[in-house]
Amino acid sequence: MSDFGIEVLWILIIASLGLSAVALVFSISRRRHIPAAASSAGDDLASEAARTVLREFEKNGHSADAALITWSPDTLRKILADDLPETQVIVVSNREPYIHNTRDDGIELLVPASGLVSALEPITRACAGTWIAYGGGTADRLTVDENDRVEVPPGNPSYTLRRVWLTEEEYQAYYLGFANEGLWPLCHIAFTRPIFRASDWQVYEAVNRKFADTVVAEARNERPIVLVQDYHFALLPRMIRERLPEAIIITFWHIPWPNSEVYSICPWRERILEGLLGSSIIGFHTQFHANNFTESVDRILESRIERADAAISYGGHPTLVHAYPISIEWPAELLARLPAVEECRARVRERFGLPANVKLCVGVERLDYTKGIPDRFHALDELFTRYPERVGKVVFLQVAAPSRGTLPAYQELHDECLRYAEELNQRYGGENYSPVLLLAEHHSQEQVYEIYRAADICMVTSLHDGMNLVAKEFVAARDDEQGVLLLSTFAGASRELLEALIVNPYDATMMSEALLQALTMTPDEQRERMRPMREMVRDNNVYRWAGSMLLDAARLRKRGVTGNGERPYNSNNVVSIFERARKAAS
Repeated sequence: MSDFGIEVLWILIIASLGLSAVALVFSISRRRHIPAAASSAGDDLASEAARTVLREFEKNGHSADAALITWSPDTLRKILADDLPETQVIVVSNREPYIHNTRDDGIELLVPASGLVSALEPITRACAGTWIAYGGGTADRLTVDENDRVEVPPGNPSYTLRRVWLTEEEYQAYYLGFANEGLWPLCHIAFTRPIFRASDWQVYEAVNRKFADTVVAEARNERPIVLVQDYHFALLPRMIRERLPEAIIITFWHIPWPNSEVYSICPWRERILEGLLGSSIIGFHTQFHANNFTESVDRILESRIERADAAISYGGHPTLVHAYPISIEWPAELLARLPAVEECRARVRERFGLPANVKLCVGVERLDYTKGIPDRFHALDELFTRYPERVGKVVFLQVAAPSRGTLPAYQELHDECLRYAEELNQRYGGENYSPVLLLAEHHSQEQVYEIYRAADICMVTSLHDGMNLVAKEFVAARDDEQGVLLLSTFAGASRELLEALIVNPYDATMMSEALLQALTMTPDEQRERMRPMREMVRDNNVYRWAGSMLLDAARLRKRGVTGNGERPYNSNNVVSIFERARKAAS
């Protein structure tokens, strides 16, 4: 370019900058003298933007005013009374909240240490509902009335437990077979190949039908709210919808939902999606899993996806797909029955012969290959290898309740854990010291909470998980604001408990460094981390989880939408299903 051309270019640039400056001054001057009407219009735009944000907040399973509410059993009862008057709440799950077993000296009552039970039991109590579940206890039949019902909790009944009986063949094929050899590994990225058998599928379908019959039998009218729980009942929502078209059916999927490519492995992928889309609302722990479900429907079924409204329309039937992070009761009722932290600590240390200078690290869950239990052993091994001075200064207590022990994958896991624990104890242990204590036995919730309160560190290292309530239980148990939580990035709880030490369970070196950080963390830092986590669990407790779903159900009912795409009957003209059956027969 010539010198003349360069001079022209610079003149143009300077002129452009000058015009921009003039425009800016003019704009500022106008804004100072803006008319009131224009200002109001701007406010309207801002208000609309705020409303849009609130709608986005609500679409993701949160009420806009949820953060301002103190969530408690009374809150749920008020929602039911004000927004869903005279509505019956029915919970359906495979696992029952109370199990009766025979013993030599009589009948023993067992409350299973289950995340699902600990979340749903206080909800059902608050709602005075009906809980339908498989009755698998050896004395379950002896403790029900002629209608297979028993009032619970014992001593202070507040709801009805209706038990469903399954044959051994049904249990093997529906629960151990299709649900836990098929759907469980399919949904968890834990590198265990799912097994699908046509015979298991047929029984799974039949058992879902049996539970649908029970729901209809227990419904007092055609408009209950039915809370269907988990992967054992993927076909149940559609079956209930066919019989109770005006019911609000809320299905909560407690485990991850895989991406659409992985999900398409399932031979009955269309049937499962169709079954779930019989729901009015489908809930997941995280938005990521909700998105995976929506993508699976979009890829496999002819449907309309309303992404802006987080809804799916299939066969003319709308279904909301939301994230509702599950939580636990706050405050935990059983904590009132436990002694102070120091006494719990003394009890646990005496029980296991732990000296005062040894740090106690604990893990608590079912013995399942998705929980990353061997990976904790790897991390402890790595810690001792890298920092040999820590040998003799830390003990890892793993409480692993036996689970699905007849399945080969679980037998292999049990043997692997026993073998690894023995190797670590031989390599690093001594006459009065064993670095690993493996308790492959069931513990009551009270015993579990006592261990939480005694622990210095709690490890939650899931390879893939929906939420994992152990992390929240540990936080809730620590009213002394002490203790350190090591939490897998692949557990849904890591999206909420941000002050935990977040780890990748596949990285033994990273985990060993996190263990060292936990072992050396000062009481002040522990308090700084524990306090906001306790506030989070307190504010986002299980009553908020259930209340968010019930509020969404109330909105659907007020809009006249239940899931069948039609307006329901007038609330003053609800016809009993039994009355309708009698009229049809006459």
